[in-house]
Amino acid sequence: MGTALLYDEEMTKYKLLWVDPACKIEVPERLIVSYEALVRSGLSDRCISIPAREASDSEILLVHSELYLEAVKKTPYMTLEDLKEFTLQFGDVYFHPNIYHCAKLASGSALQLVDSVMTGKVRNGIALVRPPGHHSMHGAANGFCVFNNVAIAARYAKQKYGVKRVLIVDWDIHHGQGVQYCFEDDPSVLYFSWHRYEHQNFWPNLRESDYDSVGKESGAGFNINVPWNNVGMENSDYLSVFCHVLLPVAYEFCPDLVLVCAGFDSAIGDPEGEMCATPDIFAHLTHLLMNLAGGKLCAVLEGGYNLTSLAQSVCQTVQTLLGDPLPQLANLRGPCKSAVESLQCARSAHRRYWSFLKHAADPPMTDISTKHIKSAMEEEEKTEMAEEERCTEGKVWPEPPERLCPPVCSASVLPDDVACPDGLKRLSSSKDLEPLLVSKLKNRFRTAAVDGDRVTTFSRLYTLIEKLVANEIRNGLVLVPDVAAAMMCVVQDLTSDLVKRVLVVCVGKEKELDYVTTDGKVLVVQISSEDREEQRSKYYIPVCLKKGCSDTSGFIQAVLGLLLPLGYEYNPDLVLLVRMPGSGVVDSMWQQLIGLLQGFAKGHTLVLMQVNEKACMGSTASALLGHPAPPLQDLQTPFPEDGDALERLRERLQADWKTLQTTS
Repeated sequence: MGTALLYDEEMTKYKLLWVDPACKIEVPERLIVSYEALVRSGLSDRCISIPAREASDSEILLVHSELYLEAVKKTPYMTLEDLKEFTLQFGDVYFHPNIYHCAKLASGSALQLVDSVMTGKVRNGIALVRPPGHHSMHGAANGFCVFNNVAIAARYAKQKYGVKRVLIVDWDIHHGQGVQYCFEDDPSVLYFSWHRYEHQNFWPNLRESDYDSVGKESGAGFNINVPWNNVGMENSDYLSVFCHVLLPVAYEFCPDLVLVCAGFDSAIGDPEGEMCATPDIFAHLTHLLMNLAGGKLCAVLEGGYNLTSLAQSVCQTVQTLLGDPLPQLANLRGPCKSAVESLQCARSAHRRYWSFLKHAADPPMTDISTKHIKSAMEEEEKTEMAEEERCTEGKVWPEPPERLCPPVCSASVLPDDVACPDGLKRLSSSKDLEPLLVSKLKNRFRTAAVDGDRVTTFSRLYTLIEKLVANEIRNGLVLVPDVAAAMMCVVQDLTSDLVKRVLVVCVGKEKELDYVTTDGKVLVVQISSEDREEQRSKYYIPVCLKKGCSDTSGFIQAVLGLLLPLGYEYNPDLVLLVRMPGSGVVDSMWQQLIGLLQGFAKGHTLVLMQVNEKACMGSTASALLGHPAPPLQDLQTPFPEDGDALERLRERLQADWKTLQTTS
């Protein structure tokens, strides 16, 4: 279906016409470098170009007042002095004779993107626009923003397409208060924002940007704020908030459309954000949202003021929207203390509204986010003392790694009498196995001699793994007569000389798994109904659910809160996903799992299933080929016993796995 790209050079044709230190960073080059980077990398040619259009008055009035719109309409005819005077009515914004036209193009581009996604013309897309939008309010411009592009898009999608639930994810480093105000009493829109806050000392300095502003009336619980009270947040901090706050709530909310306020001032080097997250983190944040809403995702540019990290971050986001393999994130640590405190506060504030957060801990005993604003003198002293330490203008970071697409997306190793699913390449060639490996196979399969068919199957499987490691094939599907034995063979024999770290995700019961996990080359996460409280190794993690893998609510909770953080910290080179016979996992959950696991190991995922499971080959192939998983509709409240068990497991594992930390 493709990825849409909206860009119009016209939106570069306004700029600040007078001296204003607060506004000098909002320049036309922000848009120019973003688009040129896409062109230079060849990404723009791979996207479907959608023309921009101006939003109509009626569309703008979905969010803004008629009085405000009529006032902005007069700006093209104002003198420079009139524009200065008009600007003084608002905060940290400037006007220009062409900005009204550009603001209509920006909002109209967001609407064009929604149209393209909702009508199925494209799967997803990004709109490169300015002015940005998430700060503008019902009757006021604010923070470089004239019209609230994403808020207008959300109301438009609800009105024109009957969308019932919209998720807005705002990863800009500033709080999008305009979006919050627009939807704070609306339970059909879930708004999530992380933002630099520093105990209310960072712009826009609003008390309602704190974690305990959860929405009003029927919208209570549908406004999630995660305030960053320190600068320097890293990839681990961002991923922890996604895994432990946003994703559990988003899956429970089950949106029909995802809109992203894609502000890249949260990237390293930005003078506004002063954070340390590298541009490739946005590849992963985008990926983690792409299975929601059946893949209907619209990203709209907001901030981003370091022209280097901005362009890199835009490219990382677009590559992921196009379906390219994700870069590996090395050396991830647990979240820093300040991030954990903010995360804990947000989870606590929302546990009464979302069953997936009901086991969240109380806020820390200290008063984390509601300190009084310091006096101007104290703030000035603080700024002077920390200026050298906190300045990120001179920060240097490596160029994001090249993301190479293997020539073959997905391949299969199947019995001769089983048809290959559409889109998968049937791997029929193989090379002879080493005699030592054949001997190991004979010892492992003690039933009759290892016949020619079995040797051929494992020879092809070994060839498939070699091609995965060489990046000739992205992922694969293998059907075998005995999946448990094949799993042990892959882990202990076939991958031992090829791969440094293997993440094994076993869905269903298998008793021998803990014998292969002693040296750290293999991390096993097993999800089943089998209660195994004893942990023999940090590399074998059994997750017990009362109803096993058939309990979709418990399963997705375990995947988001345990499996994803573990996988990111472990950073495997290969993912082995094993579906045990009779696991009971439903197709939609199975596809969600495959999709989420594609974020690890550059997408090198090997799915092992037993021959009698071939009924789910179609859904497996669909997920391996990158098609969005069906939404998990009507998730039930997880069993209390499962929630208790998952929390106990998390607490027990935190000493070894820092990404599981949710309490300070």
